[in-house]
Formats: sequence, C-alpha cells, structure tokens
Amino acid sequence: MPVAPAAVWEALADPATYGFWVVGSKMIRDADPDWPAPGSRFHHTIAAGPFTVRDHTESLEAQAPRLLQIRAKGRPLGTARVTLEMTPRDGGTLVRITEQPDGPTAILNLNPLVHLFTKARNAESLMRLEELALRGPA
Repeated sequence: MPVAPAAVWEALADPATYGFWVVGSKMIRDADPDWPAPGSRFHHTIAAGPFTVRDHTESLEAQAPRLLQIRAKGRPLGTARVTLEMTPRDGGTLVRITEQPDGPTAILNLNPLVHLFTKARNAESLMRLEELALRGPA
C-alpha cells in the first residue's frame, strides 16, 4: 500500500470501518471505546446471501502500527484467528493478512477450496483497506 503503516493502523483502529473493508461484514452495531486494545470487542452483522449472523470480533494483540491479531466470530458459521502485519516497504506498507479457522471449523484448513475462497476474499478486503488508508481519517 502506498501509505505509511500508521495510516493503515488508523483504519484498523476504527471499528466502524470494518463494515466497509471486511468482505461479508455488513454492519458494525457497537464497539468498545478502547478498540483495538487486547480484550476489546466490536459487534457486527455478517451476511452471505439471505443469511445474516450477529456476533463479535475480539482483539487478541495490538502493537501499533505493526500488528493486529483478532478473533473474528460468525457463529454458527465459524470463527477464525486473523493476523494483520504491517511492514514498511519502499515508502509504503506491505500488509499481510493471515486467517486460520479455529474451533469446530478448524477442519476447514484441510480443504483447498476454502483456501482459494479465503485468498480471494482477503485480496478484496486488502484492496478496500488500502482505499480507506489512502483516504485518511474521516
């Protein structure tokens, strides 16, 4: 991304943005005021076709502006540990996203089709996150 890690972090630190940049997320209903401090949460609605799920995402680790690890929940569809790493690179930021299904859905890690779907979804999410980072604070 052609922005500094701090600009990416600003977008990640605003829970209201997740409804835009996370593919599948439709609405952020509420958030702890100290997001993304470890243990803080935001409550979201996700949708896939006609199905909607209301759950929350919790921050597991936050090291501004280089690392955010969260546990995203969309039960009963599944949960996942998601890590975003921001590394300064060529005047901008290399953002790496890693997503690992956990809990009862961890078995999905073995399915190559799930890997392809996750890779495509996360590529789109990163493009949207870049758009937010380029815009700067609202």
